[in-house]
Amino acid sequence: MKEKQIIVIGLGRFGQSVATTLFKMGHDVLAVDDDENMIQEIADSVTHAVQMDATDELALRTLGIRNFDIAVVSIGTNIQSSIMVTLNLKEAGVKKVVAKATNDMHARLLTKIGADKVILPEHDMGIRVAHNLVAANILDFIELSPDYSIVEVQAPVSWYGKDIKTLDARAKYGINIMAIKSDMDINISPRATDVIQEGDVLVVIGSIDDLSKIESLVTND
Repeated sequence: MKEKQIIVIGLGRFGQSVATTLFKMGHDVLAVDDDENMIQEIADSVTHAVQMDATDELALRTLGIRNFDIAVVSIGTNIQSSIMVTLNLKEAGVKKVVAKATNDMHARLLTKIGADKVILPEHDMGIRVAHNLVAANILDFIELSPDYSIVEVQAPVSWYGKDIKTLDARAKYGINIMAIKSDMDINISPRATDVIQEGDVLVVIGSIDDLSKIESLVTND
């Protein structure tokens, strides 16, 4: 995995989690916040930590932000600051800007000013929890877009003993099987001859409608 240069602006719980995790993954992480206590708290867990007002465009440019591969704007409830920082980063030429939003309106504004990806942590987690609550066989759920998602699902009983080619899941159900997880290991990019066994967990990608059909198939087996 190639090391990336990443700047994380805003060190609330979400920002701290993103920054420290990326650092542990081996990336060069610069953490920025206007709160000195936040900077002191995270200083030993990232590459560099700087106290500054990121809404100050000139101050932001002194960090050499054009050289960063990714900027993460994780400013909390101050929507105006979040928008100003995102706009400054885009105008400075940062390759990819990922911004945290607090609500749908905030997300739309961030998208309009050029954020490459907008994250709604509470919304996204709510979707995952809801799916896990109502569908016992759905083990995890990741929304890729409003229309497409990835789910981990218990293999339907009716699929036991059948290989990928025979199932023809893409043609019959509109989904792609990305991986098969068993008690022993995980099979990434399974072949057409690989057979679904009892107890297997499937990682599948598809549209919301098609994934709902798989949920129903698992539930009704």
